[in-house]
Amino acid sequence: MLESVETLLRAALFVSDFLFIWRNLFRNSLRAALIIVSVAIAFAIFGVLATFQRTFDAGQESSEDDRLVVVNKVNFTHPLPVAYFDHVRQMRGVNEASYAVWFGGYFQDPKNKLIAVAVEPETYMRVVDTDFDLPPKIREAFQRDHVAALVGQAMAQQWGWQVGDRIPITSDTHVQRNGSRTWDVTIVGIFDKRKPYVDTDRLIFRYDYFNETRAFGKDTIGWLFLRAGSAIDSERLARAIDQGFANSSYETTTDTEKAFFAAFETQFGNVAVLVLLVVGAAFGTILLIVGNTMAMAVRERAKEIAVLKTLGFSKGRVLRLVLGETLLLAVLGGVPGLLIASLVIVSEQNSLVRFMPGMRLDITIFALGLALIAGFGLAAGIMPALGAYRLDPAKALSR
Repeated sequence: MLESVETLLRAALFVSDFLFIWRNLFRNSLRAALIIVSVAIAFAIFGVLATFQRTFDAGQESSEDDRLVVVNKVNFTHPLPVAYFDHVRQMRGVNEASYAVWFGGYFQDPKNKLIAVAVEPETYMRVVDTDFDLPPKIREAFQRDHVAALVGQAMAQQWGWQVGDRIPITSDTHVQRNGSRTWDVTIVGIFDKRKPYVDTDRLIFRYDYFNETRAFGKDTIGWLFLRAGSAIDSERLARAIDQGFANSSYETTTDTEKAFFAAFETQFGNVAVLVLLVVGAAFGTILLIVGNTMAMAVRERAKEIAVLKTLGFSKGRVLRLVLGETLLLAVLGGVPGLLIASLVIVSEQNSLVRFMPGMRLDITIFALGLALIAGFGLAAGIMPALGAYRLDPAKALSR
């Protein structure tokens, strides 16, 4: 019985303290609203930039040390002869090798961008076997049908596609011999991922079908990718491949899969530094503003705080009340800011899907945002709260 009464008293005390904090926070409603909006903007910036960084890093996180990527030395957008494939896969130390061509394109409307790649069906599935769940039935269907396509789970869900659907995919860059830019493919399988950071928002179809119908660039590929015997062999094998094609019309650059994704990211600048600088500047500025505002509020309410202490409020309770204001301020601004970031990301997903597939504000970023909200509230309020904690009631009331 006594325990129940004690619990009820504690609950009532918590509610009364919360109401006290709420009323003090919105005593100057305009000032509170402006600060909440500022905090929301800071956390919206954090959410968007952190998502960009996570999306950029996803390729590196899913890469493997024994996989290599071979591209044209000039630029990865320049082609390589498909004949390089036979030369590379016969080299000592190469376990598996395959090749692909970036198709890109869109579905029905130019706004509906797709990640579409033309691949060599048999070897491709062996090289990416650790990334994607490709059951034998799917593999056989892909190798059997000349116009077959495999679609990732995320892309199939987005467009409502099912096995057996005939899909027109239109390219922004490639043209068929008959002048059309659209290739019709039949979905023979929908695959899922084996690793957490692998993206399934993609479509793959057969290179031979694509190659025999395109008007230009025949018998060229975008890149080779291969699996070495071990991670130790990767560096030696990369040198051997590049030396083998040195002084040819199509010189190559061979890197580990992780290094390739890292080099691709640098074209967009150092995203990690950008996130740190922009978010750090926004947080630092708003932290100073909130801290200064709360310090002013404590000074304005010095006599009120003195009265509370005179009435029996402990120093610890006064500290919690002042600190609670900044925490509540951070929550009221930070959580909507993260939600705004998720809305911005969702609205931009379709236009950025070609460069950043699978972009989304995932639970880890949201959890980090919540931790930052708590840290932000504590950091902004600790000094004003300590000022209230140390306040001498006699001196405050005599002013």
